[in-house]
Amino acid sequence: LSNATMLSSRASQCLLRAQNCQPWLSALGRRLLFIQTEDTPNPNSVKLLPGKEVLPAGSTRDFPSRSAAQASPLARRLFRVQGVSGVFLGPEFVTVTKADSADWKVIKAEAFAAIMDFYASGQPVIAEESDSAGGNAAGAAGETEEPVSPEDADTVAMIKELLDTRIRPTVQEDGGDILFRGYKRGVVRLKLQGACTSCPSSTVTLKMGVQNMLQFYVPEVEAVESVDDEDDLERLGREEFERLESRLESPGGERPPDARQ
Repeated sequence: LSNATMLSSRASQCLLRAQNCQPWLSALGRRLLFIQTEDTPNPNSVKLLPGKEVLPAGSTRDFPSRSAAQASPLARRLFRVQGVSGVFLGPEFVTVTKADSADWKVIKAEAFAAIMDFYASGQPVIAEESDSAGGNAAGAAGETEEPVSPEDADTVAMIKELLDTRIRPTVQEDGGDILFRGYKRGVVRLKLQGACTSCPSSTVTLKMGVQNMLQFYVPEVEAVESVDDEDDLERLGREEFERLESRLESPGGERPPDARQ
């Protein structure tokens, strides 16, 4: 194709997007937003860019369910759209994930309206009283990290630096995020969020992308695995129970009284 043909095609696409958005802009009586959309590697997730700050730079919030969205008036509005199964907020974007059976043609239009109505309302993206609760905040990621042994402290510091400077920015461009959860015996445990959560290529991203980079810069890394917060809590609870049981069974350890006595 000639450059003129390509430019003409691109101009037609831009005009079409403008025509599609115009009803929402005029319905508010004044032009507030021009929302752009970007596809992600996950066919069930789309990245929406409202042209306004969503969260402070470097911050993300994950709302994988309607019940988790109580902390965010914006996320609550989006969950009212039938077919929305997840909402992820980044510094300048909103990722909406739909159920497999939902239709993007319907969801996108309603999501545009929900975002425009939200910004017209003047509400905060995150309710002040809920700043530390609801949704998974990257800034509070340490609250769900596993304890790190002193001998692994330097290794973990290097892993986190690579994640924050080289890996997370790239993942966020695809509408998601990746958070550190733990490191033990050469295995790095990471939590995927947003568009990455149910993405068909997430395993390839972890193994071929993240794992290879970490192994290149941090030789101590042997493998990378994805974890779920609920699985994490269950596993940590089981490990704590096993440690307690071991102490009770050790010589001199206290044992609870036998209920049959």
